[in-house]
Amino acid sequence: MAAYPWAAFAASLPFTLLAVLLVLGTTFAVALRVGRHAVVDVAWGLGFVAIAVASYLASADDGDPTRRLLLLVLPGLWGLRLGLHIARRSRGHGEDPRYEALMSRATGNKAWFAFRRVYLTQGAVMWFVSLPIQVGMFSTPGPTWLTWLGVLVWAVGLFFEAVGDAQLQRFRDDPASNGQVLDTGLWRYTRHPNYFGDACVWWGIALVAVSAWPGILTIASPVLMTWFLARGTGKPLLEKGMADRRPGYADYVRRTSGFFPLPPRKT
Repeated sequence: MAAYPWAAFAASLPFTLLAVLLVLGTTFAVALRVGRHAVVDVAWGLGFVAIAVASYLASADDGDPTRRLLLLVLPGLWGLRLGLHIARRSRGHGEDPRYEALMSRATGNKAWFAFRRVYLTQGAVMWFVSLPIQVGMFSTPGPTWLTWLGVLVWAVGLFFEAVGDAQLQRFRDDPASNGQVLDTGLWRYTRHPNYFGDACVWWGIALVAVSAWPGILTIASPVLMTWFLARGTGKPLLEKGMADRRPGYADYVRRTSGFFPLPPRKT
């Protein structure tokens, strides 16, 4: 078994950082042109695609070919689907209320404030969460059962995220759903199937990396991602004030799991 190529991995880090800066820098320029910082949500998935491509190219002479291909394809498919979905969903809409609230607190130069608070912050999180991809690309042992378990977890996550997003979009497009609560399909078992799926995607990618040394050192990345989704800027922020806007939401919360899919509770 060959030793881990730490020098080659270290040499790749400037390229992955550059990939993040290029994606978010371009997105920032687009946001200033269209007057909406919500476009950064489209770049979130695409940034991981750019990191995966940069790591794949940098590890061409190192790393197991199968693991490298998996760590290119898995985040690539996830990121492209997510970016296209958010782009279609936000077409024709104004600024996201989250960014409106943030920009209302801006002092001094608003563009510089947005760049620091939105783009640099998301870039740092993106780069840290992607560490399993970056480290795993250079791991030399071949795939193990843990590698394929990771692919399975990733597939479950992509299913929940893609199907949950599609069900929610159909619900929103139906005029009869105005003011109602989506509690059918995957949304019957969890209030956030797309967030649960997102967490599974990153745990699956992490398992592919963890299946060979030193992937275990990156375990904090999926932990952080899951925390953001379940406790940080994901679920809590989205549900804030929802009961006031949708009369049936409080009852939906009482009978439906907040994150992990479970059978509905009787109320």
